[in-house]
Amino acid sequence: ELENLSDAPFSGDEENGGSEERKTEINGNWIPATSITEAKINAKAKRRLRKNSSRDSGRGDSVSENGETQKTGVVIPTSPKGKLLDRRSRSGKGRGLPKKGGAGGKGVWGTPGQVYDVEEVDIKDPNYDDDQENCVYETVVLPLDERAFEKTLTPIIQEYFEHGDTNEVSEMLKDLNLGEMKYSVPVLAVSLALEGKASHREMTSKLISDLCGTVVSKTDVEKSFDKLLKDLPELVLDSPRAPQV
Repeated sequence: ELENLSDAPFSGDEENGGSEERKTEINGNWIPATSITEAKINAKAKRRLRKNSSRDSGRGDSVSENGETQKTGVVIPTSPKGKLLDRRSRSGKGRGLPKKGGAGGKGVWGTPGQVYDVEEVDIKDPNYDDDQENCVYETVVLPLDERAFEKTLTPIIQEYFEHGDTNEVSEMLKDLNLGEMKYSVPVLAVSLALEGKASHREMTSKLISDLCGTVVSKTDVEKSFDKLLKDLPELVLDSPRAPQV
């Protein structure tokens, strides 16, 4: 009954005047005015708490009787974007697991650990070619041009001056596609030897002798020395004793 009391001020009928306490009759009982005022204040506070609790119910906060807010946990609001990324079935069925164990998406190789068998060639396939099974694929190495030739062979010859193994140089040159630049191998070796020591010149003679017939032909060696004689004026600028050497 105390919660339903109105907020209207007291009428003059209950006032006895003087210092006597103001009283009101409720259900045949006389109640002091001070207790009625406290009841109204408590009723207002409870109504305010009920409004705040209903307003903050979606925020995850609860209001105590003292008017203090208590954190009971954060509720993540649902958004349309989150529903689009949801992998659960729209019909409400299923456990929300990825399709085909995670191997059903676009661009997926398959489940981890899955081993594929060798695919057999279908003879009835319109793209089938009889010569396809007998094809042999080889790695094509492009021939070296003049700039790439010097840049590639210079460190090989300089390393040869340190270890002196002609077989190693021969194997490295065989892996290269020298093309029409074969005759330039003795030219580069002699040019580097003219700038080095006497031991380097002896090693160059042995290198040209071992490469002749395997990497370069006798014709290539003849062509290389003809070029060295033509380029002798330029070699003298770097090695003044080039003609005698």
